[in-house]
Amino acid sequence: MRVLLVEDDTMIGESLREALRMQGMAADWVRDGRAADAALASERFDAVLLDLGLPQRSGLDVLAALRARGDATPVIVLTARDALPDKVGALDQGADDYLVKPFELDELLARLRAVVRRRAGRAEGTLEAGDLRLDPATREVSRGGRAVLLSAREFALLQALMERPGAILSRAQLEDRLYGWGEELESNAISVYVHQLRRKLGDDVLHTLRGVGYYVGPAKGS
Repeated sequence: MRVLLVEDDTMIGESLREALRMQGMAADWVRDGRAADAALASERFDAVLLDLGLPQRSGLDVLAALRARGDATPVIVLTARDALPDKVGALDQGADDYLVKPFELDELLARLRAVVRRRAGRAEGTLEAGDLRLDPATREVSRGGRAVLLSAREFALLQALMERPGAILSRAQLEDRLYGWGEELESNAISVYVHQLRRKLGDDVLHTLRGVGYYVGPAKGS
């Protein structure tokens, strides 16, 4: 999952970005409304964590511009404003959820998974492909009832593919899901993670379409 964090408080921004990355997410951080506009206009994110009291341009203005151009990216407002009119205004403006600071990280992660799941049209949290199961909440993976231990990057790559079973994702698309700005990326990183996943899960789940990308599910043409 790739998340854009829009937060002007340095302490909150640094700690939250690190916490998201520890969960295997690609977390990019901007500190003002204009930078948020630029990032959202030029790149794709799975979700946005948006403060309201931002320099340059308010969070509500950022949200309004996002929705005005038809962008349905899930947005969770993170703010110290706890008055009912602020909550109602943000939700009516197009926010998917509203969380008042201070908050617990586990609650934020649960809300983040929920808004992304709803936007994808999925009711269940667990992802399945044949006898392969992945639970984003517990970060557990199993095949045929047998638990499989994955690294954070391996889990993130497998989750990206299992969210769209049968769909072919290119290396560039997977890199966008796994790596945020400034994170070191080796040219063969995706190939390495795919190899490691096949070693742990078997060769019949994750497939390569040469020159195109990777997918989870039955082999094409079978």
